[in-house]
Amino acid sequence: MQITFLGTGTSQGVPVITCTCETCLSEDPRDKRLRSSILIETGELTLIIDTGPDFRQQMLRENVKKLDAVIFTHEHKDHIAGLDDIRAYNFMQKCAMDVYARASVHRAIKKEFNYAFKEKKYPGIPQIIQHTITNAPFNIKGLEIVPVEAKHYFLKIFGYRIGNFAYLTDASDISAKEKKKLRGLDVLVINALRTKKHYSHFNLEQALYLIKELEPEKAYLTHISHYMGKHEDTGKLLPENVQFSFDGLKISV
Repeated sequence: MQITFLGTGTSQGVPVITCTCETCLSEDPRDKRLRSSILIETGELTLIIDTGPDFRQQMLRENVKKLDAVIFTHEHKDHIAGLDDIRAYNFMQKCAMDVYARASVHRAIKKEFNYAFKEKKYPGIPQIIQHTITNAPFNIKGLEIVPVEAKHYFLKIFGYRIGNFAYLTDASDISAKEKKKLRGLDVLVINALRTKKHYSHFNLEQALYLIKELEPEKAYLTHISHYMGKHEDTGKLLPENVQFSFDGLKISV
């Protein structure tokens, strides 16, 4: 299974366009972070988790010619806003896109992209097939995916485990019951917004504590704001089995 980090950043904090901090002005490409999303390729199956506002740019950058399904973590705009651009895959693949999410996310999608669900559809709109998931394993063309429920402040969200890989972003709390689903991992991807505490995201200390508790072989930090500092500098502070992810990073699991 190959994982591509399409985006590792966040909308949290001062907009980059107005920011003059060292991170935003850095020439290191690892400090240029689009909104968080990952691409999963296994066998003949290609999936994406979340379609943020940068979805089109990310897919063009990685030259993704085929997409079988979209899975959503939650309904916030920085994770669903790019869904309209699946219409290109509708056109190329001549079929609707399978979209997997909990019921509350599907309601938000229907509200945000209401034109895609009208009885009398305008030509060329996104074609979407909604699949409602719960906190129970589900299957996409033979691949088992296990939801992992967490809290994003008061909002219930899903991370996902696929085999010995798990992806959890925008989390601020996770129950002991759900942590059990994250044992025995080869790779854990988890959010770490900044060094200072935040009400709705793990900060660096909290993410590292959870990694130490769960004991994955390797962990990657994502959903990183510019407040974390430059990749080269802050990366030196991490344990040996942990590293900051960056846009375009590819790993095999």
